[in-house]
Amino acid sequence: MISLFGWLLVLHILASIAVIGPSFVVPVIRRSASTPGQLRFAFDVTNKLAILPKIGGAVLIITGVWLMIITQIGLSQMWLNISVLLSLLMVATIDGLIGPRIKKIMQIASISQGKGDEVPAELGRLMKKIAPIETASQLLMIAITVLMVLKPF
Repeated sequence: MISLFGWLLVLHILASIAVIGPSFVVPVIRRSASTPGQLRFAFDVTNKLAILPKIGGAVLIITGVWLMIITQIGLSQMWLNISVLLSLLMVATIDGLIGPRIKKIMQIASISQGKGDEVPAELGRLMKKIAPIETASQLLMIAITVLMVLKPF
């Protein structure tokens, strides 16, 4: 029979997949759009996918804290402290830097939708500016995952 710790760990891992998966796929979907209509469709799809990281993030926090309580590890491990810090930085990056820029891009895409087949230059420029921020967020996710799996220190 699987212990409470085992079930929490499984839920914690599934929640991390729910957070990480869309975060890697969404930028690829958005970047593949070549017309305002495709871009609007890409945003509609990615907005629907956005629920997964929100639910997964909540489950991730709850199960993570619960695991820390069960194991009595608290914040005594350096890898865990760094993981928590990087997670907060990632959330701040996504919500503070990427989110507002995406909203602006969506507004411009809505206005541009009926005006031709080409993505306006302004949209292309904004999409290129957001790409390094999304890459940084993805690198943070990789670093967090490596810390959680390897527990190097």
